[in-house]
Formats: sequence, C-alpha cells, structure tokens
Amino acid sequence: MYVFYMSFMCIRSGGQSTLAKINLKLTVALTLLTSAAASNLKAPEHYEKLFGQWMSDFSMTFDKAEYQERLQIFSDADDTINLHNAKNSTFTMGHNEYSHLTWEEFRELKGIGQPLPPKPTLLGLSINESNKHTEAGPPPFAVNWWWDDDSGGDDDSSGGGSVDWVDSGAVTDVKDQGSCGSCWSFSTTGALEGAYYIANSELVAFSEQMLVECDTKDSGCNGGLMDNAFSWIQENGGLCTEEDYPYTSSGGSVSTCSSSSCTVVKGSTPSSWVDVKQSDAAMMSALDQQPVSIAIEADQQAFQLYSSGVMTGTCGTNLDHGVLAVGYGTMDGTDYYRVKNSWGSSWGDGGYIYLERGGDVADDGQCGMLMAASYPVL
Repeated sequence: MYVFYMSFMCIRSGGQSTLAKINLKLTVALTLLTSAAASNLKAPEHYEKLFGQWMSDFSMTFDKAEYQERLQIFSDADDTINLHNAKNSTFTMGHNEYSHLTWEEFRELKGIGQPLPPKPTLLGLSINESNKHTEAGPPPFAVNWWWDDDSGGDDDSSGGGSVDWVDSGAVTDVKDQGSCGSCWSFSTTGALEGAYYIANSELVAFSEQMLVECDTKDSGCNGGLMDNAFSWIQENGGLCTEEDYPYTSSGGSVSTCSSSSCTVVKGSTPSSWVDVKQSDAAMMSALDQQPVSIAIEADQQAFQLYSSGVMTGTCGTNLDHGVLAVGYGTMDGTDYYRVKNSWGSSWGDGGYIYLERGGDVADDGQCGMLMAASYPVL
C-alpha cells in the first residue's frame, strides 16, 4: 500500500521524467505483488513447519530422501490450496491425508481417470428383466462406462426444500476404500444400508469385502458396476454385515471368498432396483425416497484437495468413480447434492462433497452424476 500511495502523490506533483520513473516503480511493484500472490512469499521453514504438523496429524513417516520429495509435493499443494481459496469460489480446498501425493499418484491410488470407450458393453451380464424395473431405459450401468440418454423430460431443479439422509440416520459412517478400486462396492452398500434402514428402522453396515471377494459379476479391486452388484446380492440372497465380514482390501489385495463363514442379514435381498431417469427432477424425487448410488468423473485435482462448499464449474462426464448421493439442498444461494465418498473422513467435508445441482450442467449433472443413478428396492 505504501508504494501505491507514494506513486499517486508523485504523479500529481512531478514532471515527465519523474512520471516515467514512477511508472517503472509502479510496474515493478505490481510484478512483485503478483509474484507474492502466486507463491505467498513463504520461506522454506514455513512449509517445513506445516508439513511437520501434517505428518503428526496423519502419523506419517518418511526416510530422508523421500521426506524432501514429499515436502516439495506438499508445498506445491499448499500453494494450490491458497491460490484457489483466494478466489471468490463456491468451494474451498484444504489439506488432507493425500496432500503428499502428486495428482498422478492419487489417480493411480484411487483408480480414477481410466480411458473410456464411447458406449457400454454388458461384460457378459445376464439380466432377468422380470426382476428389474428400469425407469431411465439403459441397461445396467457401469462405472467406467457411459450411456447416451436423450429421454428428456421436464426438470425443476431450483429450490424445492432439502433432504438429508445423514441427518435422518440412514447413512453409516464414512468408510475408506484405500488403494483398492472398490468404490463401486461402497456405493452399493451405501444404497443398500439406506434402503434397509428405511424398511426396518435399523442402521446396519454391510460388507464391501463380501462384494469385492465374492461378487462374480464384478472385478474386485479392478472395478465394478453398482447394478451388477445389486443383481449379485439378489441372487446370493443378501449381504453379511461389515462386522462379520470386515474390509481387508485397503492395500489392494483380494483373498478368496469367505461368505460361508458369515450369515446374510435377513431382509437385505433386493426385490428389484431402479435406474433413475437422467434429470434433476427424477434425482430429487429418488432422493426423497432413499439414498442413491451414482457415478461421477473424479478425474481433476480439485477432487484431491476439496474441503468444503459446493463444487461448481466445468467438470467432465467420463464416469470413473462410484459414490452415494444422500440428499439435496441450497448453500449460500447455490443448489447442491450432498454426496458421500469412500476416501476416509479426513477428505472433503468430513468425507462428503457437495456438487452443484442444476445450473449449466443440468443435463448430465455436475461431473456426470445424473448419468448413472440407481437404487435397490427391498
């Protein structure tokens, strides 16, 4: 501020030569301020202190060589966070347990960003149509595939109150898939947990590991399809609880099926499942009834460092990640869907993300979330 104030005073009283010098000083000052905004002019010890606190918070240890590498990555992430948060954005970024990973490492860890073919195949899936109610028209939908739905329909996505199944008690604690590409199983159990709670007034955590190891219609840590999983659960006669069949694939390994060692929960067998029509109105109507399995494209760095608020802006529709829609509402004037992720509770807003509802992305939904929505019927 002192440089700007003195410059204006000198311009008022000086001649041409003085003015040229002042303009040069002003240009240099602006350049320095721009550089300061980009890097925040933070000294190395600032990053080291912040990184040390982060390591303590997340119980991380590194040898000397890796420490320097991870410190640099963390420092870059800190700059990215501060630059984004300095903008007038509807959402904020922040540090989490993934701040020491490059974007490429994070993508590989979570199995996102895989190239997609233009249209789906059914991967040999055989569907008994008498057991399946299809609202939107397409066949069972796969995370890592897309279906072009031009069914249209009236849409009213603005306002309309709010629904939150977390507050209603129908959603279990946030879980963590680890380095296994099992997002589809967490989306599946989340939808089943919600449906079971609504039908029985009891919140039961179902087993993702049972799906990862035993579901022959899907591919364990290498990906899967929520509708495939609903079909397998139906044929299997239900799922065991997470307590009886705990998750052990966080490191990416899969053992043989051990379903014989647990007992499926009575009443956990879907009688059918519904593919939600591709519109905000249909999604809101479905969420009025229960939590809904959805697929999104999570292939952008904003997802890695997302912290709070409603994610808006350009977002792709190459679906690569299964999550759970648990409600909708309005935050600071922006309509949203509340979505439960499976990257642990340190990520995002306590493990959740808010995606824009309506707006410029109304046809496909933010990050394609309207393109592959479904839920089980008990």
